[in-house]
Amino acid sequence: MTARSAGPGQSAGRGRTGAGTGGEATAPGSSATPAPGPGQAADTRRCIIGAVLRIIGRDGVAAVTNRRIAKEAGVSLGSVTYHFATQHDLLRESLLRFVDEETRRFTELAEDSRVDRIGLAEAAALVGQVAGGTEFDSEHIAPFELYVQAGRDERLRTAAAECFAAYDRLAARILTALGVADAERLAGTVVALVTGQQLRRLATGSTAEDLVDALLLLARGAAPAPPPGPVSPAGR
Repeated sequence: MTARSAGPGQSAGRGRTGAGTGGEATAPGSSATPAPGPGQAADTRRCIIGAVLRIIGRDGVAAVTNRRIAKEAGVSLGSVTYHFATQHDLLRESLLRFVDEETRRFTELAEDSRVDRIGLAEAAALVGQVAGGTEFDSEHIAPFELYVQAGRDERLRTAAAECFAAYDRLAARILTALGVADAERLAGTVVALVTGQQLRRLATGSTAEDLVDALLLLARGAAPAPPPGPVSPAGR
């Protein structure tokens, strides 16, 4: 994705060049348009990223174009190329932003639910409740598309690895609170299980019950065995 060259009647100063232009053309004899403030720029980037995720979720990565993003986000075409110079930048930031927001939401949920005070069954049921209540809208389908795209485009693999690492940290934190032994080693397996079950739900339309059962099976298998009780004289 590269910015188009300036056409007739267009300023050649669009894009990132030109201090204070903010990506907008400057009329002859007028003062430069101030660059967007931090808050405005952050809002614009969020709008663009949300648009990218919706487009990918509906029609795949190949459907992502500057014009379609601008229309979906309700921003100018120049704003897209001002904030994201290449398509790789767009895809990478979209994937990272989605996972950042998801892990923040799940962390808050874990803290509110006090997972350190509930058992494995209740924790698995909570995960199933969250998974079952998550609608597979276009923004939630998009990450699966982006993970597959990372298999084709190695430039996205670092971002994908960062995403799974964030999920691993969250899983390890929850497993530790539940008293599961070797939580950090098991975290990646839990994340892989949840991701695979969610992909299965997406593809088949199944419920989250299979996810709950699979999590319980895994967690109980990893839980330390209870100490043996005293042997009664009759059992000797």
